[in-house]
Amino acid sequence: MSGVRCVGFIYPGHAAEADYGQAARLLQLDLPVAHVYGTDLHAVAELMDLGSPAKLAHGAALLAPQRPAAVVWACTSGSFVFGPEGAAHQVDRLAAEAGVPASSTSFGFVHALAALGCRRVAVAASYPRDIAGLFAGFIAAHGITIEAMGDAGIPTAAEVGRLTRSQIRDLALRNDTARAEALLIPDTAMHTIGQVDELERLLGKPVLTANAVTIWEGLRIAGIARHATGLGALFEEGR
Repeated sequence: MSGVRCVGFIYPGHAAEADYGQAARLLQLDLPVAHVYGTDLHAVAELMDLGSPAKLAHGAALLAPQRPAAVVWACTSGSFVFGPEGAAHQVDRLAAEAGVPASSTSFGFVHALAALGCRRVAVAASYPRDIAGLFAGFIAAHGITIEAMGDAGIPTAAEVGRLTRSQIRDLALRNDTARAEALLIPDTAMHTIGQVDELERLLGKPVLTANAVTIWEGLRIAGIARHATGLGALFEEGR
């Protein structure tokens, strides 16, 4: 579109990938998605397998015909589960495989918070408690204070993908705190692109959802400037 190259996303299985098509229409960009597969269980060993070098290399190969300007691993839990150093090594290997800048949703959250100037957050995770704690630890390792954290204890991505708008709204409300400057909702399996504005109006603060953050991070590392209404504070003009 208008000579701008696309940004590619490697997405685990099938759950909320429709968010990328919805965002592409709002941003007037091509945002191709390649799928990699493994179990969708939110457990450490399974997540490490899902984010393995072989699976990400396969995803990069699937995206290669699109000639993306950047590639993002669109799986929060399949990146932060490796810890800060392991997650950094993961995206370095992905960049080498893809031949273009690469990142992951986990680092997208860190960079988005820096762009918004937010240092204190609440976390509304759909994960089981132990996995939610690993996400909070990853964010805290980058200098962010976790003011509150809640988990829904949902064991699989498929179940997260079936959450309704009202269930997502309740998750956000239940886990926010007035001390937090932003609320983080970290699972890319959750349909949230069409609900970010509603949640921000409801809470009166930025709400960073995994798929919105992933898309923003891809544009950032590709050097593509795009703004849109309907995607929350992160995509506002001048951000």
